[in-house]
Amino acid sequence: MSQIAYTARVCADPELIDSFLHDQRVGVLGLATDEYPYTVPVNYLWDQGSIYFHGMGSGKKVELLRNHPLASFTVYTEYGTATDPVPCHADTAYTSVMIFGPAEEVTDPVEASEALQGLVEKLMPGYYRNPVTARMVERYRSGMDANPVAVFRITPTHLSAKENRVDPGDLFTPLTND
Repeated sequence: MSQIAYTARVCADPELIDSFLHDQRVGVLGLATDEYPYTVPVNYLWDQGSIYFHGMGSGKKVELLRNHPLASFTVYTEYGTATDPVPCHADTAYTSVMIFGPAEEVTDPVEASEALQGLVEKLMPGYYRNPVTARMVERYRSGMDANPVAVFRITPTHLSAKENRVDPGDLFTPLTND
């Protein structure tokens, strides 16, 4: 894979990258098709160096993952627009991580249940009294198509991260007409 061209923005701090991936909720899954690239936002869990996400066991995303498992996964957040006296030097403050690797369907019900439980706790901490179990994963069927839940894991073969941190006082705030 080619490296990031704009090296001034490279983030090489593994703790910052790990923390960022743990804290964010949505990533954009990128998949290959015979026509256009297919990208879809998904909730995810970053756990033990892998991205986990799920689907209802059918549909375009699952079909593409099963037929073309090489994937990209992008997580980013924008903090605002950095001001500058020169208009061409205004910039965006952000952090982004791109992950590349094969998306593997998780077939072990224990691993799948742990990933789903982690995702539930990330999105709705303390809401459910009972955890997601392997038995629940094996028995669950979607009300949409009666298929079992599909859990996927991407373990990065390549990961790149960039950031442009800006002092909050240097972020643009709209002028008010008072």
